[in-house]
Amino acid sequence: MILLDGKKVSNDIKDEIAVEVNLMKARGEKVPHLAAILVGTDGASMTYVGAKVKACERIGYESTLIDLPEDTSENVLLEKIHKLNTDEAIDGFIVQLPLPKHIDEQKVLEAVHPDKDVDGFHPANVGRMALDLPCFLSATPYGILELLERYQIETSGKHVVVMGRSHIVGRPMSILMGQKREAGNATVTVVHSRTKNLSEFTKKADIIVAAIGISEFLTADMVKDGVVIIDVGITRVPDETKTRGYRLAGDVHFESVSKKASYITPVPGGVGPMTIAMLLKNTLLARERHMQ
Repeated sequence: MILLDGKKVSNDIKDEIAVEVNLMKARGEKVPHLAAILVGTDGASMTYVGAKVKACERIGYESTLIDLPEDTSENVLLEKIHKLNTDEAIDGFIVQLPLPKHIDEQKVLEAVHPDKDVDGFHPANVGRMALDLPCFLSATPYGILELLERYQIETSGKHVVVMGRSHIVGRPMSILMGQKREAGNATVTVVHSRTKNLSEFTKKADIIVAAIGISEFLTADMVKDGVVIIDVGITRVPDETKTRGYRLAGDVHFESVSKKASYITPVPGGVGPMTIAMLLKNTLLARERHMQ
């Protein structure tokens, strides 16, 4: 069993980007500028945005954090988005999800200009992704493709089972894996909460992308020997033996499944770090487009 070390690969990608940024600086060129809007004080969101800001500092990007209170109105948020859309200094930006319940998330995502949508959530980017046209790929699916490519995992002709159908991971992943690309050309099956006899599908899978949102759902009796496991889930499970009072678990029961897998992502340290790395890569791409 080989661990798919997302932390190492993401650091490699950051180092590669940092070299490009240093060359830009040496030539006196504008370096990429990533902005983030955070509404409220959700703990996980604050941690995630903080990690993005630190990553920008490490590789030499400019970064801007717009921190808004929980009771910010939808109109005020839309005004902030409009300002970022028209600010030529900003190459790309994200609106951190989830948003407070009084704000329409879809309306907000559609307000972000597709050319600055480095999260890849705008319908224009999702549509272009489905048509295999140049676009910003959603950072998590993009990170999974990068992991598969860098570990040279064969996907052509393989049976991939995607567990989950969310717009952020499951659905784009199922489309991308079936496309003509290095990490693609697979036969893809999507399973979800309404799938009957779900384990009948997972037992036949060569590669499983688990993004179902239920901690330790996928167990050893549901997979075959030699399977490749990509675990997208991350849940805080109460654990009194830990100082924080919880441990982080994925959608896969790591202890049992790892004994049968040929490759597997750990949680944490697998897909999570890749998401931030690919967001930085998208920002680099946005900067290139704006310079043209």
